[in-house]
Amino acid sequence: MAVKDSDICIVGGGGHVGLPLALAFTAVGQRVVIYDLNVTALETIKTGSMPFVEYEAEPLLRSALDKKLLVLSSDPADISKAHHVIIAIGTPVDEYLNPQLRALLDLFDTLRRHLDPSQTIIIRSTIFPRTCYQIQRQLEQDGSAWNVAYCPERIAQGKALKELRELPQIVSGSSPTAVDSATKLFSLIAPEIVHLDIEEAELAKLFSNTWRYIQFAAANEFYMLSTSIDVDFNRVREAMVKGYGRAANLPSAGFAAGPCLLKDTMQLSALNSSHSRLGQAAMLVNEGLPSFIVENLRQRYDLSCMTVGILGMAFKADIDDSRDSLSYKLGKLLRFHGATVGYSDEFVKDHTFVTKEELVNQSQVLIVGAPHTAYRTLEIPAHLDTVDVWGILPSKI
Repeated sequence: MAVKDSDICIVGGGGHVGLPLALAFTAVGQRVVIYDLNVTALETIKTGSMPFVEYEAEPLLRSALDKKLLVLSSDPADISKAHHVIIAIGTPVDEYLNPQLRALLDLFDTLRRHLDPSQTIIIRSTIFPRTCYQIQRQLEQDGSAWNVAYCPERIAQGKALKELRELPQIVSGSSPTAVDSATKLFSLIAPEIVHLDIEEAELAKLFSNTWRYIQFAAANEFYMLSTSIDVDFNRVREAMVKGYGRAANLPSAGFAAGPCLLKDTMQLSALNSSHSRLGQAAMLVNEGLPSFIVENLRQRYDLSCMTVGILGMAFKADIDDSRDSLSYKLGKLLRFHGATVGYSDEFVKDHTFVTKEELVNQSQVLIVGAPHTAYRTLEIPAHLDTVDVWGILPSKI
């Protein structure tokens, strides 16, 4: 059994879930090992720079490096040196939108010789229900008793450090020892601990993301209904929510995308498809929004003669993550119908992108794909046709 000279090792710690969590723990004096096979990300972190947009992070990163509280490693042997091992790698879905449990179970097979029963193993990312029990059984094949906890992340990307300080942390575990260990650890950074059984915690995480996805679907369906009769949905929504609490949680319309919401909704559907009809309907609405926009344009234009600009390629506002962004699906549909398509983004880096001003000048139709704050003051010529699902563009000049 290796000497434990670190408080925490975060497997997958160079990513959007693991790195902000590592910095939150180093900020309260914990010694953290980030284990990740993404050497490029580790090299960037080593310089004191974040490999992605995460507000408030870089001062904490530089401080952690200066105080030698953060160790960066791609050597799995370093996992054995930590009291707590946090797994920040989730369950992907396959091309049929079914969860791929094998990836996480294979990870434990690979890391097994670097783990020991004295450690608390904490699963952090979203997982398919009852996965923790499978991991527990897999670890205990040697006859030892292992402590496995499930403590799902609940943060919005880009705002992780703020929300880690402010949001209650759900803690569950396979044993009282696992629960006690995880509770003590997360009490260092969270304002409140909420205890659940493991299956309850697994569902709480999936239900949270699916609920958000369903809410976005309701707004998007309302948007499409309004647009079909030439009514401005954003004006309708503003009137609905103003001073009226029962409608206050209706979100604005827009692309519901990214690496979590659709995936987690489909995991619930895989659990019991006959009882997940709302989630399946939400998927059809949200994934169908780009098609609705294109078909609406086709009623007014011959797209083969048009230059269309997509403003914002990230999956949400003011971040640089374009994973599963529906802006790319929109671009493919436009090109399928012959349009010349240009792209711009304030955060996503791509040599084919142009500035927002250039995109405005070269486009005949401008579509807002991601509602970056910078677009709220963008000058839009009166002659330029715009499709602003989000309702963020200023009045035309």
